[in-house]
Amino acid sequence: MFSALLFRGICAGAGMTLAAFGSVPAVKAQATASDFTSHCATCHSVQADKNGVGPSLAGIYGSTGGTVPGYAFSPGMKNAHIVWDDQTLDKFLQNPTGTVHGTKMFTTVPDATTRQRIIAYLQTLKPQAAAK
Repeated sequence: MFSALLFRGICAGAGMTLAAFGSVPAVKAQATASDFTSHCATCHSVQADKNGVGPSLAGIYGSTGGTVPGYAFSPGMKNAHIVWDDQTLDKFLQNPTGTVHGTKMFTTVPDATTRQRIIAYLQTLKPQAAAK
């Protein structure tokens, strides 16, 4: 009991919260571009209407897979009818070819915490109109 109170006092004195020490909400709070950049940015843009090797991921969270305008999806992805949410993104990032047979995506994200941070980051990407 005393050590927990001491720990809380030290954290409060340092301006930290207990969430900074590994709780599930802390994973969501750590939604930064760094994991996305290191695992996804080689193939995916976060700008709407800017597809690369993979489709733009602007506004992808909550959308239906295989529907990003201007990207040539595989028949497997077009016919998968997946709505991208926490569960479907986690499963897909862990094993894309096992989740959607015939997908073009082959890169996996084996670490669960990294997948959760990438998913949290994708939730922050709102669709934007292309610059004119």
